[in-house]
Amino acid sequence: MTTLPALPLIRPKLASIARQKLPCSTKTLARAQLIKEKDDIDHYLEVNFKGLSKEEVAAYRNSYKKNICVDMLREGYHKSFTELFALMERWDVLREVAKVRSVFWLQKPLEEQPDKLDHFYHYLTRAENAERKEYFEDVYNNLYALACYFNTPEDKWVRNHFYERCFKIAQLIKIDGGKKEAEAHAHMGLLYEEDGQLLEAAEHYEAFHQLTQGRIWKDETGRFLNLLACESLLRTYRLLSDKMLKNKKYKKAIKILIKASEIAREGNDKKMEGEASYYLGLAYLAAGEHKTALQVLNTYTAVSTDLDDDLSLGRAYEAKAKVLQSQGEMTEAIKCLKKVLKIARNNFQNLDIVRASTMLGDIYNEKGYYSKASEYFEQAFDTTGELMSVPLVDEIKVHYGIAKAHQMMLTINNYIETADITSLDNLLSWKESRSNIALDPIIASYLTDESKCW
Repeated sequence: MTTLPALPLIRPKLASIARQKLPCSTKTLARAQLIKEKDDIDHYLEVNFKGLSKEEVAAYRNSYKKNICVDMLREGYHKSFTELFALMERWDVLREVAKVRSVFWLQKPLEEQPDKLDHFYHYLTRAENAERKEYFEDVYNNLYALACYFNTPEDKWVRNHFYERCFKIAQLIKIDGGKKEAEAHAHMGLLYEEDGQLLEAAEHYEAFHQLTQGRIWKDETGRFLNLLACESLLRTYRLLSDKMLKNKKYKKAIKILIKASEIAREGNDKKMEGEASYYLGLAYLAAGEHKTALQVLNTYTAVSTDLDDDLSLGRAYEAKAKVLQSQGEMTEAIKCLKKVLKIARNNFQNLDIVRASTMLGDIYNEKGYYSKASEYFEQAFDTTGELMSVPLVDEIKVHYGIAKAHQMMLTINNYIETADITSLDNLLSWKESRSNIALDPIIASYLTDESKCW
């Protein structure tokens, strides 16, 4: 949450000497200097660097990692050494496990990454020094700097280690009104959320939210921490409700989403409030409470209209159409879906076009208006070609084929029932060609009249 000013890394004596022989050094060294055998290095140093001390010789002989560790111990930073040594051991274990899982895993050993070792030395020793003086805010800042530095996909376990350290230290800080503690809860919430432990994440986000209530604290981008807490809670509650709905625990899902809606209103952010209403409406729909679902989704529609947010408005109309369809109010559902299509076309949202067209096709197909069903399924099929999604194309093909078959079935049945010469000729022609059969005039008239009602 807090952006720390960049600090010049202070390297210890042995590390500074040893860094000159690293492959990443700007200084060009003779090949003989890189020979690992002890006798060759000693001879080289004796000839070229007379007067070097034993520690300087050791700096050239030992690995950079070893020099860092020796400097920590020599300077009396025993806690930093213990922590770094434990991290290096875990680093090696995880690296070996990852190598077994993937032949393309190219993470370097820690000893080949001097910049990371420099950061460990710099911030760990500063944190230990501050801890001795009980300057806990400085301890937190240094540990958090390490967490930020290791915020990369392959190093997130290191980041999480320092998030946990920050959380423990934040409990000891009493001079900032609880801001560092709030930030630490946010970091722990993220840690658990990424790990899929949503209940634990929710607990930390709730503490984050509680600590920031009534505060005007901001993060480095100028956003209020309380708003971030609301967003984090809403996100976690939604993920929890998704699991509950999947397991058909509708009451629990609705209860947690009602809580999310209350938090959204408290955050005084209309977009966030609308999102909360949307997911609550879907939960009521899943539970079969259609009337309540429609009321909640109407709130989302009103918020989206006020914000002039077309994409959210389209999503609101689509959700309302599902509710109306479940209630059997097909005329109103069709009106909503046609609004979705209009908004989606204006905003080039092809996936929304496919979904709305498919829903319209299903409604018309169910009611027996096969010509209109085929028309919308054809629109969906044509649009899926632009999405380059083979599974979606195959799914729409099935819908389209069923509607066309139903449309053809009406005509054939009517020709069979009529049983005149013209009807027989049409049936024989169709059997020979197996192409589209000429639409019977009576059926064509029927479909045209019925489609006007929709």
